[in-house]
Amino acid sequence: MTALNAEIKAIRPDLLICVDHEGGRVQRFRSDGFTHLPTMQSLGELWMRDAMQATQVATAAGQVLAGELRACGVDFSFAPVLDLDHGRSTVIGTRSFHRDPRVVALLAKSLMHGMLLAGMRNCGKHFPGHGWVNADSHVEIPVDRRSLKAILADDARPYDWLGGALAAVMPAHVIYPKVDSRPAGFSPRWLREILRGRFGFDGAIFSDDLSMEAGRYIDGELLSFADAALAALGAGCDLALLCNQSIGEGRPLDEFLDGFEAAERAGRWQPSAEARASEARRRGLLPQGEPVDWQALTRSRGYLDARRLLDI
Repeated sequence: MTALNAEIKAIRPDLLICVDHEGGRVQRFRSDGFTHLPTMQSLGELWMRDAMQATQVATAAGQVLAGELRACGVDFSFAPVLDLDHGRSTVIGTRSFHRDPRVVALLAKSLMHGMLLAGMRNCGKHFPGHGWVNADSHVEIPVDRRSLKAILADDARPYDWLGGALAAVMPAHVIYPKVDSRPAGFSPRWLREILRGRFGFDGAIFSDDLSMEAGRYIDGELLSFADAALAALGAGCDLALLCNQSIGEGRPLDEFLDGFEAAERAGRWQPSAEARASEARRRGLLPQGEPVDWQALTRSRGYLDARRLLDI
């Protein structure tokens, strides 16, 4: 993987290489020396026993997470999860720090600080909150029927509190019908009016994976990958994610790019000043400082101290 990423960067140094690597069960790299990172729920449980130790361990987890990824040429991880643990969502479950948004925000900030120590930015997800719904958005469309007031007073609080500490945000593939009929990732109300307008967020907004079942249903219609991406960008996303589509000689990716070319010819999409702002936000997510190679990393004092903190 390190060699592959180096070859990619030799061709395009500014490409942002990303992965879902949160800790717990959502950790894409587990072998070849990678540390098995704790679940975020375990950090929340530690908080209830010793809040200061929990923040130390969260910082250590972020530093190890980011340091190991960067040593292999990965630039960015979609972490941390800011969803609240309402005890309802199996797809979130142990990925959540806690039920209390204050604990979530403080532990997330510690994790993000650790990531930044290794030069990596962060991505809070899944705005405005995925923890209330039972359905798994990988296979069906979750619906959260709470009011905007209830969501803003609870699940969305970490996004407001963390403010400028968040480098990026990923919206949920969840419909909140009392706010908008579209999933949050396709909703100008959620992205432009609330996230950017009310909360003042100026970082990058990623769509969630558009290959997910809920990721392409808008107004009851299943869209193509390209049309779903266009809808996400039109709603306020800066970047659209299409993951796990390298099979079949990459045909889904070719169809995706062909769809954008067709949309541009038809006048349905064109690069604009907004697109240039999105590109600037994407570049702002590139790592800070030169990465340390694996051998040097695993001998470094900061990394070894962080690893010891994780052995609790």
